[in-house]
Amino acid sequence: MLGRTANDLFWLSRYIERAENMARLIEAGYRIALLPRADGDNNEEWASTLKSAGCADQYYAKHGTLSTKHVVDFLLFDATNSSSIHACLATARRNARAQRTALTREMWESLNGSWLEFQQIKPDSLRPDALPRILDWIKERSAGYRGALLNTILRNDTFYFSQLGTFLERADNTARILDVKYYVLLPSTSMIGSSVDNVQWEAILRSVSAHRSYRWVYKDSYRSWRIADYLILNHAMPRSLHACYSEIDSALDGLSEVYGEAKPCLATAKSIRKMLDQGHIDTIFQSGLHEFLLDFIARNNRVAHEISEAYHFTS
Repeated sequence: MLGRTANDLFWLSRYIERAENMARLIEAGYRIALLPRADGDNNEEWASTLKSAGCADQYYAKHGTLSTKHVVDFLLFDATNSSSIHACLATARRNARAQRTALTREMWESLNGSWLEFQQIKPDSLRPDALPRILDWIKERSAGYRGALLNTILRNDTFYFSQLGTFLERADNTARILDVKYYVLLPSTSMIGSSVDNVQWEAILRSVSAHRSYRWVYKDSYRSWRIADYLILNHAMPRSLHACYSEIDSALDGLSEVYGEAKPCLATAKSIRKMLDQGHIDTIFQSGLHEFLLDFIARNNRVAHEISEAYHFTS
C-alpha cells in the first residue's frame, strides 16, 4: 500500500474517533459544569475540558474569557480549531474521498451522510437543551461508521491501518480524561471522596460509556482507585488503555504478516502492552497517577510517530 493511502486511512479513523471523543469530553464538561459549586464558578470545568482537548491556548487567543456558549461553539463548530467536531468530520470525509476505492460503500455512505447532516445544524440557533441530543447523535454516527467498517471491510492492510488510527486515538483520549479528573478538576484534596467527587466520577464514567459496566464489575460505590484501575488496566473494558493496546498490537502483528516484516513500532507497542499487563494500580498511585498518564501519552505518541515513519506516511 502506498504511504499516502496508509496515511489517509490511518487519519480517517483517528478523526472519526476524535470527533466521538470530543463529544464525550464536551458531555463530561457539560455534566460537571451543571453541578453546584461553593464559589459559584463553573467555568473551571470548561477550562479543564479545553486543556484535555489540547486546544486551550487557541481558545483563549480567540475568545479571551470562558463562557459555555463560546466553549461549545469552539469545540463543536469552529472550523479553525483542528480538533473541533466540525474539523474532524470535514478532514475525515476529505480523506475518505481521496481513498474512496479503498472503502466499502457502507463506510462511505455512513461518513458522507454524517457530514451532510452535521452541516444542517445551525450554531446560532442552537438551544442549550439541544446539546445533549447533538452529542448523542455524534456518538451514534461514529458507532455507525465503526460498525460499517467492522462488518464490511476485508481483514487486510486497510483494516489494520484503520484499527491503528482508532485505538491510538482512543487510548490518548482515555488517558487525557483520567488526567483531567485527577490533575485539573478537583479544587482540593479535601473533596476526594465527597458527594461532589462521586458525581464527578459518575460524569467521567458516563463520558466513556463505562457507568453501567463499572457497576456490573464492582457492584459498589465509586472508588477512585477502582475507576482508575478499570480505565487503565481492565482488559475487558473496551476503552481502557489495556484494551486499546491489545487491538494496537493485533493490528501491527497483522501488518507484519501482510508485509513480511516486523517494524520497530511493533516492539514499542508490545513494550507498552507488557507494561500494562504487569501493571498494578497501587504501584501506579504510589508513583503518581498524573505522572503515569503523562508518560503513557508520550509513549502512545511515540508509537504513532514510529508507525508514520515505518509505513512512509506523508507529512
